[in-house]
Amino acid sequence: MSYQQKFSVWRGDSDGGDFVEYDVEVNEGEVVLDVVHRLQATEAPDLAVRWNCKAGKCGSCSAEINGRPRLMCMTRMSTLPQDTTVSITPMRTFPVIRDLVTDVSFNYEKAREVRAFVPPADLAPGEYRMQQVDVERSQEFRKCIECFLCQNTCHVVRDHEENKLAFSGPRFLMRVAELDMHPLDAAEDQEGLNRKAAAQDEHGLGYCNITKCCTEVCPEHIKITDNALIPLKERVVDLKFDPMFIRRRKRKSKEKEQVSEEG
Repeated sequence: MSYQQKFSVWRGDSDGGDFVEYDVEVNEGEVVLDVVHRLQATEAPDLAVRWNCKAGKCGSCSAEINGRPRLMCMTRMSTLPQDTTVSITPMRTFPVIRDLVTDVSFNYEKAREVRAFVPPADLAPGEYRMQQVDVERSQEFRKCIECFLCQNTCHVVRDHEENKLAFSGPRFLMRVAELDMHPLDAAEDQEGLNRKAAAQDEHGLGYCNITKCCTEVCPEHIKITDNALIPLKERVVDLKFDPMFIRRRKRKSKEKEQVSEEG
């Protein structure tokens, strides 16, 4: 069974653009990316679109469909109303390169700012041992396909350009949370890097007001807010304001100073 569907696709580049209307054939079982490919083959061969796997695993085909950030390859046409025009626009948060393709380099810059896992000095890679509960706790975060839909929909960066320097966004705060939860990460012992303090001071955790919009658009159904950001905020509060934590931190600092002086 096939039918004709009206589409309104944003066409343009960094200098500006506008919506162009198309009437495209849709077949049973197709997704939005199928229709975009048909559109390229029949009416708009110069339409720019980024895609790769068409299986919801590469995160390349992120766009906004009827105003909602989604993967085009995972949005079935059967879920969209046939009697209205379907709009397809590039992700709003990032600069447009051309048509549906945006410049997502902001995310790679933020990724480089998250300091990597620091292995324990006394263990070789094959000697790492973790409790299964710790493995399962962070495994959810490793499902991320870096589609950057969470980054796109986060209003802290979406609506406030001035925040982009100070705020890493949910995807990379989730990475910081994962490293902070990792029982073998020795960043603090070996490099003096406190992941919780870094989340607040370097990655802008305080800007996040846990609206859960990032969780709502995640195609991998990662509970970014509940399982990463809120627990990280709770640990930061302990670090910054709990008197017992503050006293313990001061005591450790004095002990390190004494060891240094004796050495």
